[in-house]
Amino acid sequence: MSFDLPSSPPHEEARRQIEICNACRYCEGFCSVFPAMTREKSFADGDLTHLANLCHNCRGCQYSCQYTAPHEFALNLPAALAEVRQDSWERLVGPQRLARAFHKSGTAIAATLVVGFAAVMALITMIEPASGEGFYAEMSHNLMVALFAPAFLLPLVAVAMGLRRYWRETGAPRMALSDWHGALKQAASLKNLNRGQGQGCNFEKEDRYSDTRRILHQTVMYGFLLCFAATSSATLMHYLFNMPAPYPVFSPPKLLGVTGGIALVIGTIGLGWLKTQADPELGAKRVWGGEMGFIALLGFTGGSGLALYAATGTALMPVILALHLGAVATCFLLLPYTKMVHGFFRLTALIAEEAIKRRA
Repeated sequence: MSFDLPSSPPHEEARRQIEICNACRYCEGFCSVFPAMTREKSFADGDLTHLANLCHNCRGCQYSCQYTAPHEFALNLPAALAEVRQDSWERLVGPQRLARAFHKSGTAIAATLVVGFAAVMALITMIEPASGEGFYAEMSHNLMVALFAPAFLLPLVAVAMGLRRYWRETGAPRMALSDWHGALKQAASLKNLNRGQGQGCNFEKEDRYSDTRRILHQTVMYGFLLCFAATSSATLMHYLFNMPAPYPVFSPPKLLGVTGGIALVIGTIGLGWLKTQADPELGAKRVWGGEMGFIALLGFTGGSGLALYAATGTALMPVILALHLGAVATCFLLLPYTKMVHGFFRLTALIAEEAIKRRA
């Protein structure tokens, strides 16, 4: 049983709509939200937080519903759950003020931070000249680790604390290994962007099904994971096998990094275009600009990484390195306050759902 928190306006409207949906149940087989909804007769705020994070905003229910405007019920469940979902990320990770600032002026904040961090990186290389090869001719390995390890780990700690609050708020039972297996399988295939039935979703083509959004999301997700794998393999090669960078073209860090960077650039360009085709009324309108700013930041990070590979050994390399490191630092430090946090919450919601079904 989830906790019943003091209701806020997003939860009140979502509760009104989900109670109507629970009485109708026409969309029962569409995605993970509706089977989870049918377990309850009344909905505490924690229940709504859980349903909202199970929702992938495929919008299939909206285009199948007989109670949307101009009906007097005026249902818009994708938008109602999007507001609760966004509220949960901001409230549980916090501070809300930082997340709201980014989603109000995300592009400007991201650009300012990238340029600012790039200037700091350039200044550091001038003050502390390095003597290594490749990138390490500009900044030593130890200095990079000292700068980026806290920038990466501290935001993850903030997100982990938010996920712990989510678990307590939704009243999910203790998880088991099998819950992870089921949730990861769904996340890897993005089942809930496929309407649960292999038909695609209705994000950009209204009542026509399309797999475009699922494919682009997978492109970005796997591109990011490949980039992370590139960094991880380089770390293992450096510390475990005493093989410091630079690495040849046909090495795990280069192959994984280039492939991941290309996927990030293609995926983010596609998702940015897709958002311009979708109806903004069926999402959380107030965060549209912040989501576009995050997409641009992620794409720039991947693109600057590819440019850095191409510029190695040229006079442009120091400038591109500073910009790339500035973009990476910005991605890390803003992680709890951008759309990046949705991946952590979605996976946690899927794990919690598997645990709840196992207990039932």
